[in-house]
Amino acid sequence: MNIDPELLDMLQCPATRRPLRLVDAELLEKLNAAIAAGNLRNLAGERLTSRLDGGLLRDDGALLYPIVDGIPSLLADEGVPLTQLE
Repeated sequence: MNIDPELLDMLQCPATRRPLRLVDAELLEKLNAAIAAGNLRNLAGERLTSRLDGGLLRDDGALLYPIVDGIPSLLADEGVPLTQLE
């Protein structure tokens, strides 16, 4: 997944305004495995069912905003807490 670096510099977490960065391939693989197993929910409590193309990771590594079909979802409730992968 490619996002223009200038655009990426402007993107922020909608809840905290912290910077976001693209998720790496290793974490993306873990997220997609958790989705396939039915073990991943967003902050709204909804189970994720679609494979992610990528993600925008908050700079503290605690929350990820999914990218599906090339479109980032930056709605606060659609953030995915990464504590679920522990």
